[in-house]
Amino acid sequence: MDNSAKKIAEYLLQIKAIKLQPSNPFTWASGWKSPIYCDNRRTLSFPEVRSYIRDSFATAISMYYPGTELIAGVATGAIAHGVLVAEKLGLPFIYVRPEAKGHGLGNRIEGFFEKGQKLVVIEDLISTGASSLGAVKALREAGCAVLGMAAIFTYEFARSADGFKEAACELHALSNYTTLVSTAVDTGYITDDDVETLKKWRLNPAGWGIG
Repeated sequence: MDNSAKKIAEYLLQIKAIKLQPSNPFTWASGWKSPIYCDNRRTLSFPEVRSYIRDSFATAISMYYPGTELIAGVATGAIAHGVLVAEKLGLPFIYVRPEAKGHGLGNRIEGFFEKGQKLVVIEDLISTGASSLGAVKALREAGCAVLGMAAIFTYEFARSADGFKEAACELHALSNYTTLVSTAVDTGYITDDDVETLKKWRLNPAGWGIG
């Protein structure tokens, strides 16, 4: 297990950014019911955690995408993290809205960029991957050269993996579902019953909790 991925999983558990409610499932934007919810916005309230995430992003980008000229964040969850990473790397920053504004300049992409600039997209969480890849598509249509995406956490769904592969967009996540569950067990954060619930959910997330 990657030490950095485990450390981030530990942080998410410590600050209660991960919530488990098997008896009262969460409803995601996709409509899926889930016994688990990951709120990475919470990491911003803890200086030690946000700094570790920032530095982990910067290390990953320097390693995998040394030619990066620009950092783009996905609104709204990844804007703050994207700014922190851009500042750390000394790079310009832009962000992508879910859709174009209905007033003013009508922008979907906010900030200054030039066509052909090589960028990495920062995301806080990957579930189905739909909104994340929507941002990638918008950036490419605007003429940006998207090198890849870096996210704090991924649920590792097959649907998202297939989506990123189809979009020819490389994804690097700082931590993931497998590491999180393993770490939660090791730290006593979840019970054996919780583990079984999480396993069943992973088998059919779209149909879990229905009926």
